[in-house]
Amino acid sequence: MQNVIYHREILNQSGMDMLSLCKGQLEKAKDSFVNHDSDLAEEVIRTETRVNALDLKIEKDCEKFIALYTPVAIDLRFVIALLKINSELERIADHAYSISKYVIDIDTVIPPHLLKATQFDKMFETVMFMLDDVTEAYENKNVKIARKVFKKDRILDELNIKSFTVLEEEIKKDNEIIAEALIIFSVVKKLERVGDLIKNIAEDIIFYVDAEVLKHQKKK
Repeated sequence: MQNVIYHREILNQSGMDMLSLCKGQLEKAKDSFVNHDSDLAEEVIRTETRVNALDLKIEKDCEKFIALYTPVAIDLRFVIALLKINSELERIADHAYSISKYVIDIDTVIPPHLLKATQFDKMFETVMFMLDDVTEAYENKNVKIARKVFKKDRILDELNIKSFTVLEEEIKKDNEIIAEALIIFSVVKKLERVGDLIKNIAEDIIFYVDAEVLKHQKKK
C-alpha cells in the first residue's frame, strides 16, 4: 500500500512539473510574440525538447504504475486522468512552440493597434487564469475550482469570434496590414484551442476526483 502511495505521489509531482513547464512556455511565447523577441522565441523552441521528454516520462511511468499495481477506483481514475492531462499539456506546449516559430520564421512586427483591437491581452490573460485554475484544482483535488474554467472558456470563445470581425474591419481601413492580420488571427485561434484543452483538463480533474464524466454532456 505504501508503495502505491509513494509512486502515486511521484506521478502527481510529474503532473505538477508538466503544468508548470507548459505554463512557462505559453507565457514566454506570448512575450516573444508581442515584443517580437527572437531570443525568447528561441528559448521556447529549445525548451520544447524538455516538454517532449517529460511527456514521454509521464506516459511510461503511468504504464508502469498500471502494470505494477493494477489500480482500481480513485487510483485508476487518477492515472487515466493524468495520461489525458499530460497529452493535453503537451499539445498546449505545441501551440506555444508554433507561436514562437512565427517570431523566428516570419520576421514581422505585429502593429500594437491590432493587438489592442482584438483584445489580445485580455484573451491571453483569460487563458492564464484558466491555467491557474486547473493547476490549483489539480494540486488540491478541488472540483469547484476546476469548474471555474468553463465560464472563462466561454469568454475566450466570444473573444475569438469577435476577433474575425475586428480584423476584417481593420483590413478594410488599411489593406497593407493583411499579412499581420492573418498572423494575429492564427495566434488568436491557437489561444482558443488552448482554452479548449484547458477545459478538457478541468473535466479530467473532475472525473479523477468525483468520478463524474462531463465529456459530451452538452451534446446529449
